[in-house]
Amino acid sequence: MDQTEFDKFAEEYELLHRANIAASGEPPEYFAEYKIRDLKRLVCGEPAGFVAARCLDFGAGVGTTVPFFRSYFPAMRITCIDVSMKSLAIGRTNFPDGIDFVAFDGARLPFANGTFDCVFAACVFHHIPAERHASLFAELRRVLRIDGLVMIFEHNPLNPLTVRAVNTCPFDENASLIYAHTLRSHLEAVGFSRPQIKYRVFFPRMLRWLRPMENSLGWLPFGAQYYVSAKR
Repeated sequence: MDQTEFDKFAEEYELLHRANIAASGEPPEYFAEYKIRDLKRLVCGEPAGFVAARCLDFGAGVGTTVPFFRSYFPAMRITCIDVSMKSLAIGRTNFPDGIDFVAFDGARLPFANGTFDCVFAACVFHHIPAERHASLFAELRRVLRIDGLVMIFEHNPLNPLTVRAVNTCPFDENASLIYAHTLRSHLEAVGFSRPQIKYRVFFPRMLRWLRPMENSLGWLPFGAQYYVSAKR
């Protein structure tokens, strides 16, 4: 999906997303929050002295994660970057104070080396042609500080319900899902260290009483989504 396609869906993104995930029984906010909660858990698991003062939300769209960044990381400076100018405009309107919304040309991130303590991306790369992944991963690594964290969430192509949801979603019409081991290998190839896979979202709302088990099921490759985390 290019800038024009993202712009086309910017104003109706939330409604389309909400309709597409209705079978899960959860609203888009549930999926946005659990990702930031996982990032918080990852940051808290770092050695004493690790400070996450600045985070880049790569492919942030309209800023869906912003309320949860503010809740879980109230002192963190958040930079939202996207190729869609319409999405960025909506984000600035919704969150006019304290958040940086920055346009991206799709190739080189407009930041100095080592600018960020962590980089976060939520289900972005399946929209980007595979041949561009390596250069973008290298860019994410460049703007991270030494020992900084990257956390990339994606939809799991091994989960049939996820595949169905993607195949029926208007803004996923050109999407190509990425296997977790492929994403991990790509991060290793550009120099990230110790990439780890964790599968997420195993239970719909009707089985939410089972969700406390999810943290121990991260090895099981059947969650609806997964993340790969690594160090600079």
